[in-house]
Amino acid sequence: MNETLSQDLLQMDQLLQQTKDISTAFLAGIDNLPVDVAKGSLTPLSLPKQGIGASQALSIFKNRYEPMLAGNAGARYWGFVTGGATPAAIAGDWLTSVYDMNAANKDGASFYIEGETIALLRQLFGLPDAYTGVFTSGATMSNFSGLAIARQWLGNKHGIDVAQEGVSALPGIKILSCTPHSSTVKSMAMLGIGRNALVKIPSLPDRESVDITALTAYLEAHAGEPLIFVAAAGTVNTVDFDHLQSLAVLKQQYGFYLHVDAAFGGFAACHPDYRNLLQGWEAADSITIDAHKWLNVPYDSAMIFTRHSQLQMAAFRNVGASYLPDPDEFFVYSNYTPENSRRLRALPAWHTLMAYGANGYADIVENNVRLTRKLGTLIENSDTFRLLAPINLCVACFTLNVPEEELPAAIKQFLQSMNESGKVVMTPTVYQGIPGIRAALVNWRTTAEDVDIVWEEMSQLVNVIE
Repeated sequence: MNETLSQDLLQMDQLLQQTKDISTAFLAGIDNLPVDVAKGSLTPLSLPKQGIGASQALSIFKNRYEPMLAGNAGARYWGFVTGGATPAAIAGDWLTSVYDMNAANKDGASFYIEGETIALLRQLFGLPDAYTGVFTSGATMSNFSGLAIARQWLGNKHGIDVAQEGVSALPGIKILSCTPHSSTVKSMAMLGIGRNALVKIPSLPDRESVDITALTAYLEAHAGEPLIFVAAAGTVNTVDFDHLQSLAVLKQQYGFYLHVDAAFGGFAACHPDYRNLLQGWEAADSITIDAHKWLNVPYDSAMIFTRHSQLQMAAFRNVGASYLPDPDEFFVYSNYTPENSRRLRALPAWHTLMAYGANGYADIVENNVRLTRKLGTLIENSDTFRLLAPINLCVACFTLNVPEEELPAAIKQFLQSMNESGKVVMTPTVYQGIPGIRAALVNWRTTAEDVDIVWEEMSQLVNVIE
């Protein structure tokens, strides 16, 4: 064994303690860190000929990169819909690295951990046992998987095995949606379906929810044609939901494939006040739910649930690899996702689900919604800001009260100043053609005091801009 490796193995206890100390210090001070990514420049490193050992590498890392670390996992990162890892999820993620299990195995602990975690998640979301589930690397790969299953379904309708013959064997594919996430369109490109296959169905007035009448008219005009509809269960701008009950009725009537993108909106099912938004999603063929959003586990993690596990395996099964188990004889998770090499993402999820339970996640959802509504009320009562849409759940979509022609430049300046202040991060957007700002609250750490800090910062900066 290499001498440096041998020494590190003997000193593993001290190394883990050093890592723990660095981690504890970071987490203790996370609220005092700048929320946006710290900017800086570094001189290039040279690869050492003789390794310096893990402890020295940790020390160099700390000195080199700690000044650039940011509190993206903290209470006031409201940019992307990003949760911060709960204490239990951090513990589970540490153990995931320690055990370093191959989550593609057909048996053993990793197999049972993932299966059990998926079962716990079905209970959390109230999904029927008819859905199988598997972890992916994020909502993009989850949507990719859902559309790959849908593509296989569409091929079957035409008597074609798309996984064998390719999309070129299919007639033109149409993916219908009203407000698709960019990852859906990206997945269409990666799957060979093509971005131009997207058919945008109109929304209801002043909404991001599909106009069921317009969709019905389209389906009627294409009756008998196999189609795929991607429903939104929580849009990124306003957390709007397509009316899933109506989609379930139309699905039964017209027989299209229904994929529900519930990346973070799926967590509405955790709370009795909001789970009605998801009524009808049990009719879906596949469902995307993100884990590194409202489940608050470390990056990267998501799940794909489906009623069509055979189609899923047809799309992703490994063929011609004699060293792998026969997929017709053994259930192997790598035959159900794009990734063959799979980190055990289920373990942090298992820990946090067991640690905080259904009530814990209902509390997280309730807290984030309550705080978003508090922010929305402050905006509504302000002369300098205005809401662009009602607060549906955990995202505030708003803009500045300035003349329309000045709005793009004013928002750019405001966001740049606010994000550089280090107190909060928000992102720009456009809603109904109007440049705006979005604040997404899904972190378990966020408190009313954080909203007060952010509001004070917003009020001061907008006065400077004016």
